[in-house]
Amino acid sequence: MRGLIALLAAVSLLVPVPALAAAEPRTGFEKTGKWTTEAEEQAYLRATGLPVSQIGVTAQGRPIQLVRVGTPSARTVVLFICSQHGDEPAGREACLIRMRSLPRSSSVTYLFVPNANPDGRVADTRGNSQGIDINRDHLLLRSAEGRAMAAVIRDWKPDVIHDLHEFGPSAPYYVKDFLWLWPRNLNVADGVHSLSETLSRSYIRPSVEAGGRTSGVYGIHVDPVTGEPIRQVAGDHQERILRNTSGLKHSTGLLVETNVDGTPAYRVESQLLGLDGTQAYVRERRAEIEAATAASRAVRSGPVYFGGADNQPPAPEDVLTTPPCGYVLTGAQYVEARDELALHGVKSQYLRGGDRIVPMKQEARPLIPLLLDGHADEPLLKARRVAQC
Repeated sequence: MRGLIALLAAVSLLVPVPALAAAEPRTGFEKTGKWTTEAEEQAYLRATGLPVSQIGVTAQGRPIQLVRVGTPSARTVVLFICSQHGDEPAGREACLIRMRSLPRSSSVTYLFVPNANPDGRVADTRGNSQGIDINRDHLLLRSAEGRAMAAVIRDWKPDVIHDLHEFGPSAPYYVKDFLWLWPRNLNVADGVHSLSETLSRSYIRPSVEAGGRTSGVYGIHVDPVTGEPIRQVAGDHQERILRNTSGLKHSTGLLVETNVDGTPAYRVESQLLGLDGTQAYVRERRAEIEAATAASRAVRSGPVYFGGADNQPPAPEDVLTTPPCGYVLTGAQYVEARDELALHGVKSQYLRGGDRIVPMKQEARPLIPLLLDGHADEPLLKARRVAQC
């Protein structure tokens, strides 16, 4: 009998024991150390079992996708935009990795656009297949990618938007491992602006520095010898950049950039540290975030700024102290711009004769003059100001 037991025990050592639970899916990057391919990304998304929806199609026919983690009815919504520039892959890899570890039943809805530039990722180019820099297209919405993201922001109304990028080492002001910056546009509501800066300085910075990375404000020219900041040379008020558009659309948030000088693993780990910071911010400041975004969405008054930033006073001619009641579009102008206005959530009303009026008294107020006023840097069209609606 003892001999039979010993024989059975020996045989059992040769037979694999079934796993108690299926192994977690892994990205192509985790398996091979090389950037996840298009096919590997799709297989990975299927393996996670997370809800994936198609929010657009690129010029070359690739899907632009949205992944949701958590219940869709949660009050707080966080949106991660991953690798708008196709040659900046570390953010995409970090998003793919992080989405599988978030709680699936949560009071926070986490949304990911895991590959915000599918054509550019395949070609390893900054722009999309049409040569458009997607991160300069969040106002005019000429790209399928920009339009898809605008629709997500309009429909989900995220409280936080975290935009993941990378930077090259060619300029002297890029000397850190990790850079961050909040919306600087002066039309962003005070509460959203303040909390966005808090996210950068009080959550992202300590998170990445605790992981052994150096960090700093994006776009600061630093003396390479002394390490002292000299001047701001990038990261301005431009409303077409997602970092600013997000604030104008009432979301707290930031742009983050990792240095491509590091190894791929170091870069992805740095992006994950940044995601840790945003998750901590949401856990600890949730009530403040919700209050700030709600106040920003409420109908507001006050001047309109066509220039300047939170670190640069506007020129007097760039301040519209008494904004119009609204903007009138001809029927032809409305036909030309109605899709973009709808994607931005801008409402209009029919006027006798076929014209349309876009009243300032609506949730989209911070964006309207930047879209329709001839004084704006890059308006969608030049509509007529009216003092009475």
